[in-house]
Amino acid sequence: MKLRILKALLRKEVSLMRRNPLIPKMIIGMPLMVMLVLPLVAVLDIKNVNVAVVDNDRSVLSRQIIADIGASEVLKVSAMCNTHTESISIVEEGNADVILTIPPDYSRNIISGIVPVDVEANGVNASKAMLGARYVSESIGLTLRQWLKGQGINTVEYDMSVINIYNPTLNYRNYMIPALMVVLLIIICGFVPALNLVNEKETGTIEAMNVTPVSRMCFVLSKLIPFWIVGIFVVTVGMLIGWVVYGLFPVGNILAIYLATVLFSLVMSGLGVTIANSSSTMLQSIFVMFAFIMIFQLMSGLFTPIRSMPEWAQAITLAIPPRYFIEIMRSLYLKGTPIAELWEQYSALTIFAISFSLIAAVTYRKQS
Repeated sequence: MKLRILKALLRKEVSLMRRNPLIPKMIIGMPLMVMLVLPLVAVLDIKNVNVAVVDNDRSVLSRQIIADIGASEVLKVSAMCNTHTESISIVEEGNADVILTIPPDYSRNIISGIVPVDVEANGVNASKAMLGARYVSESIGLTLRQWLKGQGINTVEYDMSVINIYNPTLNYRNYMIPALMVVLLIIICGFVPALNLVNEKETGTIEAMNVTPVSRMCFVLSKLIPFWIVGIFVVTVGMLIGWVVYGLFPVGNILAIYLATVLFSLVMSGLGVTIANSSSTMLQSIFVMFAFIMIFQLMSGLFTPIRSMPEWAQAITLAIPPRYFIEIMRSLYLKGTPIAELWEQYSALTIFAISFSLIAAVTYRKQS
């Protein structure tokens, strides 16, 4: 009897979703837009570092240093300055990220001993400043070794082999694509059920449901189950686009990805229904859901590593469900981690899924 009621409620939910002009477009259009556009623009790779040079030596060596910097793939000589004050003005105008100052008689003094050059970086953008200064220093070091060798001066050479595992090309896009699927599930499986339920409240159609003998759990399940299917569809579209467009395919078990997707879809849809149960208008549910989404994105390790956060913030992230799904997705996508080694993340998602489903059922109040 309960199974037949649940099937009838599910058919009602599917009909409501199909009649709403926004939901089908959101479910289909958002994955396509996010997966096709964001990986191309949301890139944290540091490139095109502009360098302002103050050459006080004007020697063959200084010209070679400047030429090698200009020939780099990530560095660009944006200005040649006569004074340090002039170079500071260029940085303030936003036309340079790093200032390189070569001291007078640098080529003559370098033979008798190492004479440092001044490398100053614009610390407003800390990441670009740190990496830009390092790129300039590495370029200068390589030029100096070659120049000293040409002068017959032996320098110590260090043979080093660097191998990047899991992401050999160090492409930030490969790191972001699995996380973008998490963003899609947060928005679609969290926002849509909340808006769907609040819309029924505003239109008054939920009053007919409140006078029926349908149990709370059966009603809540009818709101949650469709979004398990939506979650699987969204992740499938994301994986197909990642494979066809960007050449990135999961190294690990795809079924393990779908298992995590079902659990996380249940978490987010349970949260969405819980928020809708306490909201009387659509605007209220949007604001509350938006607050949760902001917290999830900022503290789940989506854009910044959790280990870089303060210890008190790392402790808070243990209560952030997307953290575990992001860890699962990146581990399965890039490293091919066996599911047995991710039991802690799967267990956490299972606990969150059960908890939010029960809270959604308890907070749903049937009115007489």
